[in-house]
Amino acid sequence: MIDHAARIHPGAQLRALMNAGTVVVPGAFNALVARAVARAGFAACYISGGATANVAGYPDIGLITLTEMVRTIREICDASGVPVIADADTGFGEVECASRTIVEYERAGAAALHIEDQVFPKRCGHLDGKEIVTAQAMADKVAAMAKARISSEFVIIARTDAMAIEGMDGVIRRANLYREAGADVIFPEGLANAREFKAFVAGSPGKSLANMTEFGKTQHLSATDFSALGYSIVIYPLSMMRLAMHAVENGLACLKQHGSVESVLPAMQTRGDLYALLNYKPGTGWNFPRGQQ
Repeated sequence: MIDHAARIHPGAQLRALMNAGTVVVPGAFNALVARAVARAGFAACYISGGATANVAGYPDIGLITLTEMVRTIREICDASGVPVIADADTGFGEVECASRTIVEYERAGAAALHIEDQVFPKRCGHLDGKEIVTAQAMADKVAAMAKARISSEFVIIARTDAMAIEGMDGVIRRANLYREAGADVIFPEGLANAREFKAFVAGSPGKSLANMTEFGKTQHLSATDFSALGYSIVIYPLSMMRLAMHAVENGLACLKQHGSVESVLPAMQTRGDLYALLNYKPGTGWNFPRGQQ
């Protein structure tokens, strides 16, 4: 967890975690889930732009604003106390907007962000029909962000969605250009299997991020698999949201059918468990969160 007293930059802590091994990073779609991520023993958590849009009632097409994302980042950083990697979609605009984005994300407490090379309006990385900007246009954004970040410890992750359009050769060319421009980590989106993940690492040496999302283009691989393939970070962006929403829908169906949720009580988090997660003891006050207590 972040040592707030020592004022260690969260990006420095994330870099240390990557140097020590593969960092497994569950997605948190709100601050309460972020507390649960940290309490479960994970060393970092992830904020998905898609999940942030979904919980606001929108699809993942770039409708969430910079202000909304920064608020979510601040809440999740305060609640979890672990390094946070945050999705920045296409940077909320052109080069100048991307420069502002990295400053705002860092001020909000994030350890890292990732920016992608899709054309706005973007699409989910596991859907067909994506369009991408030129490699140089993306590299210009990465270079501007590297210059604009407050601390050199803040981690810049460059995502490329070029696989379906330019193939592995194009993905590798872009990745290496983005590394030269200042990206600390590369996120190759939409790869299908272990063979492709291995080919990417071979063609673009350096730290890389793997996206293990369900019901998409990627076969299910474990964190151990990704570690053996040479990946520094594995994110699980929507796993917890999908689990939660499935439970919500089951609970609503039960209430609709039976007029009661008594039969699903064993599946619920108890009041005591909620209070424990919040570090709240009724009658004794509550301290504003500065990371997990």
